[in-house]
Amino acid sequence: MNKLLGHKPERVLYYFEQLCAIPHGSGNCGAVSEYCVNVATELGLPVMRDKWDNVIITKPASEGYEHHEPVILQGHLDMVCEKDADCPIDFEKDGLDLFVENDWIGARGTTLGGDDGIAVAMALAILEDKTLPHPPIEAVFTTDEETGMYGAEGLDTSVLKGKILLNADSECEGILTVSCAGGARVQIDLPVSAEENTASCKRIVLKGLKGGHSGVEIDKGRINADILLGQFLKGLSADYRIVSLFGGTKDNAIPSRAECVLATAEDLTAYAEAFAAKNRPETDNGLEIEITDAPTEASVLDEASTRRIADFLTTVPNGIQAMSKNIEDLVETSLNLGQLKADINGMTATFSVRSSVNSAKAALIQRLEAICNSFGGTFDSRGHYPAWEYKEDSRLRETMVRIYEGMFGKTPVVEAIHAGLECGFFCEKIPGLDAVSFGPDMKDIHTPRERLSIPSVERTYQYLCTILKEL
Repeated sequence: MNKLLGHKPERVLYYFEQLCAIPHGSGNCGAVSEYCVNVATELGLPVMRDKWDNVIITKPASEGYEHHEPVILQGHLDMVCEKDADCPIDFEKDGLDLFVENDWIGARGTTLGGDDGIAVAMALAILEDKTLPHPPIEAVFTTDEETGMYGAEGLDTSVLKGKILLNADSECEGILTVSCAGGARVQIDLPVSAEENTASCKRIVLKGLKGGHSGVEIDKGRINADILLGQFLKGLSADYRIVSLFGGTKDNAIPSRAECVLATAEDLTAYAEAFAAKNRPETDNGLEIEITDAPTEASVLDEASTRRIADFLTTVPNGIQAMSKNIEDLVETSLNLGQLKADINGMTATFSVRSSVNSAKAALIQRLEAICNSFGGTFDSRGHYPAWEYKEDSRLRETMVRIYEGMFGKTPVVEAIHAGLECGFFCEKIPGLDAVSFGPDMKDIHTPRERLSIPSVERTYQYLCTILKEL
């Protein structure tokens, strides 16, 4: 602890470090939710916590702002838990090992959770500050955003009075996000059959890829390790059987690593070297393929099941499916195979589906269901979240642009994004809501290379405080 001590903004980074010390991966937000409740209690502020572990903390207006419209400050409590293969941290019980390097905060061997711990930290600092001029504040911290926005979906917004929402879940300073895609999580399970095995086994690991956020980086030409593994298997001329497959741990993160154990008597070294050489594009050229001996397994998938999985992985669509016809360079529809697992008990593939057009999202989900049915699998879609539509007349957007220009001498970028934001749920539930998303600079979110800029946090926090002063 105290690794961020001495850096500004001090109270924001104090709370961020406190949050990083608490395990708070998606589905494991109880402790971090309780922490926020305790902070509110210590500050003497009204607080609510619901069955989803969402937290709402209210703070009265400062003197002179009593008649101003309430403002909702919103971020999510959960983080994506990804780590390097040799990292000993257990996300269920361990905090993160923070470090500072060249004004960037990182976590050794793991994701940092700047997405979206920094939003919570900024809100807590504002709730604590008795000198800051501001309207009535409703700080809303939601859960399980990264796995389907389940906290925002379950949240009872009828207790909120605000019609202005400041969402701090964006990762690039100077960009104001005013619209986003909707999405869903799709799971496909394929049945398999097993047979006895006498052949030796080999572990094949595809690694060294960049990975990244399946909304933000889907257009960056990054290779999906799960899909690549399917292509590797499909191209094998050797006689082999699948023992197991594994790739990715989050449906909304592009897998940077995938591995399989195969039962085969043949040497795969030359094939692997040639395959790797052919699959190193300039946008993601770090691919390495490692082959080692593995313990011989008594049971493996039979020939038909092995072929079915390889066929499935080379049949399912992945990546960009359509670009926007209205906004230049904006991805309209995409999907990402983020989690893959197979063994003698079956195969499971989980996808993140996104689109700013509801009909296109529905059509892509129907296509996945048809593919699933053709392979004799079972299909499930859940975690549906709505698109956030652009608001033509936005006082909040105009105010934030004006303030940014005055503070920094340049005009911020106003844009729509392909990633999903909880603003869609809030706008759907609160008619007439005026919302903008923003945030400090981060790099490589959802990967162990994630970094958060300290100077950008300081500027963004000053910007937020100025916005509250002028609303």
